[in-house]
Amino acid sequence: MKSDIHPDYHEITVVMTDGTTFQTRSTWGKPGDTLRLDIDPKSHPAWTGVQRIIDTGGQVAKFNKKFAGIGIRKKG
Repeated sequence: MKSDIHPDYHEITVVMTDGTTFQTRSTWGKPGDTLRLDIDPKSHPAWTGVQRIIDTGGQVAKFNKKFAGIGIRKKG
């Protein structure tokens, strides 16, 4: 195995969306850093079965505004 080609593997703290934390080892960040999750298995629809729209920066509002008239035919 070649030396000095692998990233540093160290302990970090992961904070879930509900505020719970756990320690794990990762190549992300620096030793002792905290990774805050926006979506995790406790909140993601793939695992919970509950659909909800996560609107980051008004993306859903922009989409609705842009495509509001599609499908509506005008008489005349």
